[in-house]
Amino acid sequence: MENPRPSPDELLARVKEEERRAGQGRLRLFFGFAPGVGKTYSMLEAARVKKVEGVDVVAGVVETHGRAETERLLEGLEALPRKQIDYRSVVLREFDLDAALMRHPALILIDELAHANAPDCRHPKRWQDVEELLQAGIDVYSTLNVQHLESLNDVVAQITGIAVRETVSDSVLDRADELELVDLPPEELLKRLREGKVYVPDQAARAIEKFFRKGNLIALRELSLRRVADRVAGQMHVYRREQAIRKTWPAAERLLTCISPSPFAVRLVRAARRMAESLHAEWFVLYVETPAFANLPQEAQDRASETLRLAGQLGAQTVKVSGTNTRDEILNFAREHNITKILVGKPLRRRLRDVVFGSVVDKLIWNCGDIDIYVITGEGEKNQFTARQRSPGTQFPGRGYLLAVAGVAACTILNALLHTHFELTNLVMIYLLCVVAIAALLGRGPAILASCLSVALFDFLFVPPFYTLAVADSQYTVTLAVMLTVAVLVSHLTVMVRQQAENARKQERRTNALYEMSRRLAASRSLDEVLEVAVQQMNHVFEGQVTIFLPDGNGNLEFRAGDPSAEAEQRRLGVATWVFEHGKEAGLGTDTLPGARGIYLPLRTSQKVLGIVRLEPAMPSRVLDPERLAFLEAFTSQIALGIERAGFSQEVYAGENPRGIPGHLRGSREPVLRERGLRNPCRDAPREPEGGLRAD
Repeated sequence: MENPRPSPDELLARVKEEERRAGQGRLRLFFGFAPGVGKTYSMLEAARVKKVEGVDVVAGVVETHGRAETERLLEGLEALPRKQIDYRSVVLREFDLDAALMRHPALILIDELAHANAPDCRHPKRWQDVEELLQAGIDVYSTLNVQHLESLNDVVAQITGIAVRETVSDSVLDRADELELVDLPPEELLKRLREGKVYVPDQAARAIEKFFRKGNLIALRELSLRRVADRVAGQMHVYRREQAIRKTWPAAERLLTCISPSPFAVRLVRAARRMAESLHAEWFVLYVETPAFANLPQEAQDRASETLRLAGQLGAQTVKVSGTNTRDEILNFAREHNITKILVGKPLRRRLRDVVFGSVVDKLIWNCGDIDIYVITGEGEKNQFTARQRSPGTQFPGRGYLLAVAGVAACTILNALLHTHFELTNLVMIYLLCVVAIAALLGRGPAILASCLSVALFDFLFVPPFYTLAVADSQYTVTLAVMLTVAVLVSHLTVMVRQQAENARKQERRTNALYEMSRRLAASRSLDEVLEVAVQQMNHVFEGQVTIFLPDGNGNLEFRAGDPSAEAEQRRLGVATWVFEHGKEAGLGTDTLPGARGIYLPLRTSQKVLGIVRLEPAMPSRVLDPERLAFLEAFTSQIALGIERAGFSQEVYAGENPRGIPGHLRGSREPVLRERGLRNPCRDAPREPEGGLRAD
């Protein structure tokens, strides 16, 4: 029976979020895909409705762009006077934040959220003014176009050929209490543009030629619709989690594929990719690492890692979890992520355990509830898989079983020496101790064998009649049954605890490694120290040769730290240059230049790629596991931030470009300074107000 109550952790998180939001204003964003779709008009209509309801509404800053219908909606609304700023003989009219805080209305209208303020304003960005208003408990209505989102900046530039310089952090959009999509067909928007309802005629002609092409508008419209859909999906996920709703809501198709180390898993992933594409569904690939899978040969573990990498290349979200029950882990993941369909592979052969207890597929079918289960056959790979299992090179893992037999034999000899001095129950304890030790050291299979052998030898040697498996006294039948049950159960629990402890140790090692990296990078004062720390930590954690390339003053990559290996340096620079230009990983285990001996990853911040790190692992199969790759990317993010911080610090405090700072780092923190309301002491001249396309 499902528990309808949220967990204590979820309740605590909800209480903390409510406390954080208490006393703050609410933000309602009118979101569109381009100027002219009617965001300002919709905002004013909603404000007039609030005015009729008796809400104290003030227009802080509203850009009508001379549109008569928009100006009519402003009639009857109180408008705050603009703050005038003299800048290079030009008078700029900006939003007066102090006047708004002093007036303190219940609702204020702030148009063009992405606008960059004049240099002498308190905040460099208008969205920061809005944050202060919300902190003061004032509700805000504002407008935003999709091209101004920071995460989509490079995507918009690639589509339209125009770099939008005024951007807003995605966290502002996520923080909005209400997000209202203002949409308009591209044909209607182009018609409005030609009629002069968006820009004046001269500006409209240039806009149609450069930005307002129909293809651009269709692409931007898709981006805005997807962004709003993602937010709605996130809201539904939060609501289901808060209300502890485990039942699947099939609002949109979400596909889960469960794989194992079998070669058939590749075919399963490809089938899932085709199904997800036909359904236009988000899809996941899940690998459950049970104690049995963790003890598989290295070849099987490498095969599972390769399958996960293939799934990631095909567009899936790959997830690896550890657990003792495959069925429970799959169903828990499916319900947490609102999965509607699960794809599993048909077992290649029917084992005795599957006949008695049921296979994973059988258990999923009977326990999936309202989730659809699809079983994909693998007959094409069956013969190959069977032949590989039976090949002469495949060794049966019998060492553990032999040690289990030896351990039981040793306990039997000890009991033979002690049985004349101790009760039979004490002899049983010796056997149980042996089973627990074997389970802790050798795993489940040898432990079960030891359990069965212990019961058989105890009955054969120490229970009358001796030297036969028959039992004269019925009480010994109960003793033997309980002994076998306890031995099997203890061995199973011991293996579970050992696996959980190993998973905890693995996670702890990774957390400690990231903490140590961030601590040492924070203590580094120069760029050379940052690079030295990065190389040392990566060599230690990933067990390979690490090389870091940074661009010189001309933008050309050069070796800066690590193992130079001079004779191959030029060839390595070719791969590194491609990664630097495209901002994507390449080399070993990727789709680009997979023949390279190392993997190349960009050192990327939110603004640009600062350099390249190359890792040539001693054991590629371990590093190329998707979980380890994600860990490697976390390391490169820490290194990139350290490099950016080191370059910025040296430039600020030296007042010039010291030797050793790459040219692409100079001034790279200028936007960060501006967003914090600071001036760069190395640049005395004020900058021009940022331009770019503005919201309507």
